[in-house]
Amino acid sequence: MAEGGAGVVREGPVLVTGGSGFVGSRLVDELLERGYHVRATVRSLADAAKVGPLTEMAGRHPGRLELFEADLLAAGSFDEAMAGCRVVFHVASPFLMPEQIKDGRRDVVEPAVAGTRNVLAAIEATPSVERLVFTSTVGAIFGDYADVLEMTDRTLTERYVNTTSTPADNPYHYAKTLAEQTAWETARAQDRWRMVSVNPGLVLGPSLTPASESGSLFLVDELFKGYFCYGAPDFAFTFVDVRDVAAAHIAAAERPEAHGRYILARPEMVSFRQMARALLAVRPRDPRLPRWGLPHWPVRLLGPAFGLTQDYIRKHLGIRFAVDNRRSTDELGIVYRPWEETVVDHHRAWLERRRAGR
Repeated sequence: MAEGGAGVVREGPVLVTGGSGFVGSRLVDELLERGYHVRATVRSLADAAKVGPLTEMAGRHPGRLELFEADLLAAGSFDEAMAGCRVVFHVASPFLMPEQIKDGRRDVVEPAVAGTRNVLAAIEATPSVERLVFTSTVGAIFGDYADVLEMTDRTLTERYVNTTSTPADNPYHYAKTLAEQTAWETARAQDRWRMVSVNPGLVLGPSLTPASESGSLFLVDELFKGYFCYGAPDFAFTFVDVRDVAAAHIAAAERPEAHGRYILARPEMVSFRQMARALLAVRPRDPRLPRWGLPHWPVRLLGPAFGLTQDYIRKHLGIRFAVDNRRSTDELGIVYRPWEETVVDHHRAWLERRRAGR
């Protein structure tokens, strides 16, 4: 949720890359609700599952949503969609499940950086563009939770950059770090357009696109499916609602004073155990939800059998840190939803997708 923020970019169209994704579709919907003329790119207009929700939005807002086919890895792919736009929301980013990654640099890093460069090249070639709102992640600030323990007051702030991830170790965070830094380098080398980066934590909430592929969407699936019914491991997350992420993007575009990076996350971390408690309050008989937490020792002992390396466990299990989100609240006017609302709404949408898929 956002307070204030006079709209200053409604005069012309705005572009959302990755419009069919979890964050992108919510951003498109919110922009339309606020009266914007929106252009959105998708990888394939023929993919009915992904394009369908956007088509439905277009029906609700006649004449104000145009869809374009664009490939992040194809030079010039965004030129047509971007023509005449004053603001570009670059949300699209290549994503693979960990088991799909054979070579971190080839499969994740190079596509992410190349895609960013192609969007930046289109911005450079489009004189109408005045602002880029770049969707990054807190993973571009730290690689592992243990990194934050070395920060001042053990508090996550925007002034840090991830220096520990590599193409072999956490390639997604490494790719997002390089992509964001590439965008900043390009932005600082000119003075026609300005860039703002939004760096959300774990993004949850109700999805508008059932076919979306997102780390945020599948990350808590194990909790929902009952993998932790015997007890919740002591892992916690930086946390933000997808609706608040959409509001922050728009505020970053609308507010002339917005600048630099903005962490989007609640100030406190939220654990698997807390998520389960919030869900049990509304679904007390769900046998898949854990009623208690697990001690650390069985997680260390059995974690590798579930794909968790000892290195990952050491750098994440039981670790908590504070999140300094004051720039987002003070400068973008974000009022974060209660995390319980986000978890319950996310779970409800997850159940609806599963029922629809039967």
